Amino acid sequence: MLNRAAAQRVRTFAPRTDIAREGEKPKDVHLILNGWACRYKQLEDGRRQIVSFFLPGDICDLNIFILREMDHSIGTITPVSIADLSREFFDEISTGYPRIATAFWWETLVNAAIQREWTMNLGQRTASERMAHLLCELFFRLRLAGLAEDNGCSFPLTQADLAEATGLSKVHVNRTLQELRANNLIVLKGKMLVLPDLERLMSAGLFNANYLHLDREGRQLDANE
Repeated sequence: MLNRAAAQRVRTFAPRTDIAREGEKPKDVHLILNGWACRYKQLEDGRRQIVSFFLPGDICDLNIFILREMDHSIGTITPVSIADLSREFFDEISTGYPRIATAFWWETLVNAAIQREWTMNLGQRTASERMAHLLCELFFRLRLAGLAEDNGCSFPLTQADLAEATGLSKVHVNRTLQELRANNLIVLKGKMLVLPDLERLMSAGLFNANYLHLDREGRQLDANE
């Protein structure tokens, strides 16, 4: 069911472009098929805060239909392909496909848990802990999606992206990455991230993957039924 819907209305976007802008009336829910995107808020003077990253398989704003207008923007980081899922699709899911509906609820709850962890990152963790934690989270999410191999994964984020996601300056991000490199916790080269010792990086970031609920029932639900 979901595979069929995802193949019907597909759009592609270039890197660094908006999929949806704050103030627009939402029409569809977007399923990320390929590429990386982000949710962000921007001030009038151009300062921007990334509040979440979207990876392949993620759904952007599952309950967006109840809003009259977007209160945030969604932008691409890499080239991105999305499937537009209509309100009618979700109406059909809620009545005829309870397992898919439950899987969507699970994703909503996990996204809320990730947002809580990001708030903790900004409020309590040090710069080094924030960066280590974010890198661990992205690696775990990519591995869950089958997009990480062994101890490495694609990593298209720039230092500016990392600054906007962690609340640090670009200079501070650069210094923090150098610190993680010097401690042999990360290798960043050619838009690839390698984690030589995942356990040590997790410890450095005070990272506990429990908020991703990787072993919970919802993860096992087949949304393609």
